[in-house]
Amino acid sequence: MIYETIVTTVNPQGAAHTTPFGIRMQDGLVVISPYKPSATLENILSTGHAVLSLTDDVRVFAGALTGRKPWNLISAVKVHGFRLADTLAHKELKLIKVEDDPLRPQLFLEVVYEAQHAAFQGFNRAQAAVIELAVLVSRLKRLPMEKIQQEMDYLRIAIDKTAGERELEAWSWLTEAVSNHQAVLNNENLA
Repeated sequence: MIYETIVTTVNPQGAAHTTPFGIRMQDGLVVISPYKPSATLENILSTGHAVLSLTDDVRVFAGALTGRKPWNLISAVKVHGFRLADTLAHKELKLIKVEDDPLRPQLFLEVVYEAQHAAFQGFNRAQAAVIELAVLVSRLKRLPMEKIQQEMDYLRIAIDKTAGERELEAWSWLTEAVSNHQAVLNNENLA
């Protein structure tokens, strides 16, 4: 099972990098499988730490992919790093093991500290739709546009029926990213 989270890492100079990440749990460890190359991979390998934030604010997922920053960070408790200031819960992680792979190495991380900050209020179908579109946007260069458009058309049903202000804002950022990518493809085809 894959859980959609926000992972924050720091580079050796201490600069934070925040990104959406699907993680899984295995034998009590958090498993992160970033593509090569990636800032998340390099940061975890160089510092040995990461912080996982669990949030229901889908603007963080959309913002991280579209260059917007609708979040603030605060210092972690046990590791050198940061967590989302407004999050439901967070886990501070220490790298235990690496299984290398030419495309996506697996990083196994131990939870060294975790805290609950707010109660989960329930699911909103529009939140799930935004997360799904965020995954598609993260793969714009790997997926055909017709697949992305078909998925967007279906996901839009949940947006139209159940979205609140946060979900609508996140959706607009992501659809703009898809439109911009489509425009680049159209210009390449004309050249």
